[in-house]
Parts: sequence; structure tokens; C-alpha cells
Amino acid sequence: MVKNYRMCKRCIMDTTDPDIIFNEKGLRNYCQRYDLFIEKNNPESLETNQRLDKMINKIKSNGRGKKYDCVIGLSGGVDSSYVACKVVELGLRPLAIHFDSGWNSEIAVGNIERAVNNLNLDFFTDICDWEIMRDLTLSFLRASVANCDIPQDLAFYHMLLKTAKKNKIKYIISGHNMSTESIMPVSWGYNYFHDLRYLRGIHKRFGNMKNMRNFPQINFFNFNIYYPYMLKIKIFHILDYMPFKKKSAKEYLTKKIGWRDYGGKHHESIWTRFFQAYYLPKKFGYDRRKPYLSSLIISGQMTKVEALSEMEKDYYPVEKISEDKDFILKKLNLTSDEFDEIMALPKKTFRDYPSNYLLFQTGKKLRSLFRSILKIQNI
Repeated sequence: MVKNYRMCKRCIMDTTDPDIIFNEKGLRNYCQRYDLFIEKNNPESLETNQRLDKMINKIKSNGRGKKYDCVIGLSGGVDSSYVACKVVELGLRPLAIHFDSGWNSEIAVGNIERAVNNLNLDFFTDICDWEIMRDLTLSFLRASVANCDIPQDLAFYHMLLKTAKKNKIKYIISGHNMSTESIMPVSWGYNYFHDLRYLRGIHKRFGNMKNMRNFPQINFFNFNIYYPYMLKIKIFHILDYMPFKKKSAKEYLTKKIGWRDYGGKHHESIWTRFFQAYYLPKKFGYDRRKPYLSSLIISGQMTKVEALSEMEKDYYPVEKISEDKDFILKKLNLTSDEFDEIMALPKKTFRDYPSNYLLFQTGKKLRSLFRSILKIQNI
């Protein structure tokens, strides 16, 4: 138990997050941030609906005469599948892409196929060089950090932007949303996926492969300046502009395209499932159900009592742990003893390695400056 343990009065986030801050009412900083966001972007308000209509018309207008007017990523998960359905309903012409990092579950692959076939999407898959992904994954494990998903996240966003550029498409429609993903402690998983300095620093110290030129890479300049301001490619979080409830979204997808549930959040990836449900809790004591369920609480999709009841359930069935562990160790070419040695390494954070964290802290100011210079208005 954490010393001086305390839980937020509103959600179930607690002092297992070392950076948590409470106000005088016992509410944590993330809850307050979500409330401020909803004040300006209530997805059920007429103003937000009008902003969505305006953006959809803008995307259609910009894509006139082109084969596609937007790019969407498709993972087989709830968010990306829901986005695919909605953009088609709204009359957009998306190019759907998938990044195969080598960890897809059979259910995820089936969900992708069902979405593509039922929605009549043009679709292609970018398959990562497995030896590079393996070396990077092992590097992050040996670095003993809590954000081992960085390599595949970085590669995925690079692929989205590269595809948009190649096809001269100005809009990428993302499934990221505040309704179900508003909370994630930085200390639990530094998620600046475009921090190339961080990825290279860890790989240089712990990796074995010398040639990384075949791995998709995107840096701070490209992500924050080159693509959005020079090429004017925008990432639009469409689910923040419409009511999005996880339970009803799953029911909708099941009826619409025959979508199948894969369990926990982001568990469409075998690696992510094992990393989140076994590696993080066992090595760091981080249970990612807390931020995920807390996001649902503060967005009105679940009560605190329901969330606490959910936390009493097994996160990861014992038989599934054994099955996934055997699969992952074989794929990473690790012995059980080698993995146990990794699990026993002293815990580290992103602050123990070179990164652009301080640069990202000022990123909003830099983006505001470029908007002012180039007279770009945010929708």
C-alpha cells in the first residue's frame, strides 16, 4: 500500500499515481481538466454539432476531385471501428490503413476484415520489419520502463502521416477521445510517441541492431511543424464532437458489422494485452483499469461503485497469462529465465533516459505561435 494512500472522491484514481494532485475538494487534476474540456466541447451541444458539420463539409470540400478525402487507422478495436462506421455514415471517403506490428490477435484481424467488407472500404496494411520491432521491444523491456508500447505507436502515426502525404490527403481522422481516454498518468506511461530522441536513446543503449533505417520514424519537428503547418495535414479527433459511450458503441458495432469484443481496452493486440495486464501490474504496481474506468466515471458512463466492483474481478485469467506469456517469449526469442531477469531489474522512468519531454511541455506555446504566424484557425 502506498504511504498516505488517498483516492479521488469522484473517480478511482489514487496515489499509486505519484504525480497525482488533489484540490481542496479532494478531486484530482485530471477530473478538473476533463470538466474544462467539456465546458468548451460538450459533444451533445448544438454548438459542437455545428462545429462537427462545419468540419465534415470542410473535409469533403478539400477532398473534392480526389479518390479519398481522409485517412483512418483501423486496429480492430472499438474506437477505430466506430470511427470507420461514422465517417462512412457522414458521407466521407476514407482510405483505411492498418499497421501490423506482429502482435495482432485473431479477433482483431477478424474485426478489421468485417469493417472493411461491410463498409466497402479501400484498405491496405503496412507490415513492420519484425526483426526491428523485436529489437525495439526488447530494448524497452531491458530499459525497465513502463511505456513499452512506444515503438509501435510511433510507427503507426508515422504511417498515417506518410500515407496522407503520399495521397495528398489533408485530414487524418483519429479515434482518440476524451470520453474514454481522458486519464493516463505520465509516470505510468510516457506517451509522446513522436519523441524520437527517447526511442533512439533507449535503443542505442539496449538494442542490438545497428541499421534502423527501415523502421518508420517521426520526430518533434515533423509531427508538430512539418506535417500540420507546412503540408497542412490535420489530425481530427472526431469522437470528441459526438456522443461516444463505450457500451453503446460496442452494441452498435456488433449489429452494424458483426464486430466481436476482445476484452479489455487495447487488448486487440496480444503484446499490449500482456504488457498492460501482466507486465505493468506485476513489475510497477500499475493497474491501467484505474485510469480507463476513471475516464468512464467522469464522462458519466459508469458509477464509482460499478468501477470499484469491476476492479475486484481478475484483470487477466491465469490460463490466458500462461498462454500469452509462452507466445510472447517465443516470438521475442526469450527464455523464461531471461524474462524473469528483466522483471527483476530496478524500475526506471522516462526521466532516466534522454528525451524531449521539456520540449513537449512548451509544445502548445510553439503551436500557438505557428498558428498566429500562419494565421491558422483551430476549429
